Amino acid sequence: MIKSMEHAFSLAGKVVLITGGNRGIGKGIALAMAQSGADVAIMCRNENSAKETLQELEAYGGKYRFYSGDVTSQQDAKAVVDQVVEEYGRLDILVNSAGIANPYDPMSEDEDLSGWYKVLDVDLNGTFLMCHYAGLKMKEQNYGRIINITSNSSRIVNIPQKSCSYNAAKAGGDRLTKCLAYEWAGYGIRVNAIAPGYTESELVTGVKDEGETMGWVDYWKKQTPTGRFNQPIEIGAVAVFLASEAAEQITGAVITIDGGYMLAR
Repeated sequence: MIKSMEHAFSLAGKVVLITGGNRGIGKGIALAMAQSGADVAIMCRNENSAKETLQELEAYGGKYRFYSGDVTSQQDAKAVVDQVVEEYGRLDILVNSAGIANPYDPMSEDEDLSGWYKVLDVDLNGTFLMCHYAGLKMKEQNYGRIINITSNSSRIVNIPQKSCSYNAAKAGGDRLTKCLAYEWAGYGIRVNAIAPGYTESELVTGVKDEGETMGWVDYWKKQTPTGRFNQPIEIGAVAVFLASEAAEQITGAVITIDGGYMLAR
């Protein structure tokens, strides 16, 4: 609980684990956390991009490490959380940023339903596994901050892509956030979500302007009242606030950052 605004947003001395912290929104959050004084651990599967991100973080003088792991693996989730606590001494903040957004057409006659299951497994089950194992450590400390990166797709049908699996997974992430916020408040754990709209990342600007996806990126930008996509560091700024002592009384919130995209939906 803060007494004044001095150091209200500082994360000095805090340890944060960010899944998918090697690129896109996760990288923006990693940079914001490091610039605010936190020691950062990144969990992902791409070692090369993780090392590139760690090199950028080193400019801020903290302690930064990479942990190889798949959030859909119960074994990996537990092992990485255990390693972070062993090597850093504690785990104060978890940010669940790992996610995929593969389009899926439920009217397809293809018997292969992996397009449905894969997105649910990464975006929802992976978030739960990390919350579960991090939450156990935070309960021991009687302190923790969990920030789940969901999407404005949890409350609207984003078009023109067909993405019912993604929308359902993110809606589940919002509800999971609220349930854990209520159930874990007594352990000193605050659980919130950030629901970004379209953001300057490979998942958005990497969409090819050809074939079925022709015109998608231009359409998304034109439908955004502010006239531009989010920058990853802007998502990071809100994550820093939610992780700070200034937000000690905030739990169960879902904060939308989408340049007003939802307003006319």
